[in-house]
Amino acid sequence: MEPTPIITSPLTPEDFAALSRAKEALESPSLTIKLASVVGAPIEKLIGRMPAAAQEKVDDATQLALKKCLQLALRTLGKSAPSESLLAPPPDKPHNLMHKLAVATTGAAGGAFGLFALPVELPVTTTLMFRSICDIARSEGEDVHRVETQLQCMMVLGMGGTRASDDNADLGYFIVRGAFAQSVSKATNEIAAKGLSGHGSTALLKFLQNVASRFSVQVSEQVAAKSIPAIGAVLGAMVNTVFIDHFQQMAHGHFTVRRLERRYGSSAVERAYQTIEVMGGR
Repeated sequence: MEPTPIITSPLTPEDFAALSRAKEALESPSLTIKLASVVGAPIEKLIGRMPAAAQEKVDDATQLALKKCLQLALRTLGKSAPSESLLAPPPDKPHNLMHKLAVATTGAAGGAFGLFALPVELPVTTTLMFRSICDIARSEGEDVHRVETQLQCMMVLGMGGTRASDDNADLGYFIVRGAFAQSVSKATNEIAAKGLSGHGSTALLKFLQNVASRFSVQVSEQVAAKSIPAIGAVLGAMVNTVFIDHFQQMAHGHFTVRRLERRYGSSAVERAYQTIEVMGGR
């Protein structure tokens, strides 16, 4: 049974139901909980057992992975895309399963070779996830050839992780999104002003650092889940499937909210979002 608004909302029942599904995705259990249910062990303990040099490897691999995604994003900028009415139905559904199968394959390799495979596996896995996020954005009516859309897709990779400097581990969607808003805006404006040569700009590098600091938290959890002795290819594939599914859910939620904001305005959507109660959140 679909939830009903607690207060009067300008959203149609169909759009309110879509927003409810978006909030459920965005406020779903953390990646830590999901991975623990797969490997059958607390992720925090597994992280504690990892060698001291592992985090440095994770940070380096994360930076490389995000730079690969940025290169992919910049190659798509400036290409023409058909204009669509804001009131038109969303385009075809995204190819989530195809991307999951591809990431599961890289996870099988990671499970077989462990931390040694990270510098090779993570850039491939992250690029596949980025493509999936872009595909989801397209399905919600976004023009993925625009600078801001590409940065919004990259931002999804940083939306699920909590940094040690965060005062509250249970940050809500709009708080996390707001924390990225200024860096997204500055990077978008610099690339728009300087063209593709602006990809080395201070604003864009700052944005990448913001994403990396959060994304590396979840990469550490993924690596920890694969650190169990003799995890093998099968469980490695399962861990990667959970990993991409988490970000696909975040992407579906984020770009559904953006689609509704284009129709109703950001204030109306945020007010409606706050009235929705989600069971079993973070």
